[in-house]
Amino acid sequence: MAAEVVPLESLLSARTVWRAGRHAASAPLGESTGFAALDALLPHGGWPHGSLSEVLIPADGVGELALLLPTLSRLTQAGRLVALIAPPFCPYAPAWQRAGVDLRHLEIIEAPSRGALWAFEQCLRSAAFSAVLGWPSNADGPSLRRLQVAADSGECLGFAVRDSRHANNPSPAALRIERVEDVWRVRKCRGAQVPTQAFALPSVRELAC
Repeated sequence: MAAEVVPLESLLSARTVWRAGRHAASAPLGESTGFAALDALLPHGGWPHGSLSEVLIPADGVGELALLLPTLSRLTQAGRLVALIAPPFCPYAPAWQRAGVDLRHLEIIEAPSRGALWAFEQCLRSAAFSAVLGWPSNADGPSLRRLQVAADSGECLGFAVRDSRHANNPSPAALRIERVEDVWRVRKCRGAQVPTQAFALPSVRELAC
């Protein structure tokens, strides 16, 4: 049986053939974390756009909000919506304001544990939010995969704060960063080798009541 002849232009249009002398399109830049030392460790200089980032912690209140607040502050100040999905503590509004968060662009969505995961996914997928922060404690692999796909579909920054006991489990998240003792260590970063250097967060007061 004769092989089918496919016109070269069709292959070029489908981008299945590499053109000599042309550079591949560069990946989109990340969203700065607000910490130059951490940006330097991460591919594209910050949190990956259209992706899920896992923040792994041994207990609530060890600096996870301090890690994320510079980004949330910058986004809300630019008039972009940010959602918190069923936070474990009531956010203390005056402290968030002192951190620079514009509360007019912050949505807090309360939901029971079963509904929180659904709300997290829907907010990521909606394209209405620039960032969505959730605490999916009981999420399994397929659930995390849906969150990753939803963040990609909505072109949103997704942050999933989870217990460190999940650190050794496979995860579809593009980035995984874990609090280990007094520093943050990158456990996974799509598009680059995992850096060996840790990041120490400046001492700040945790913003939750």
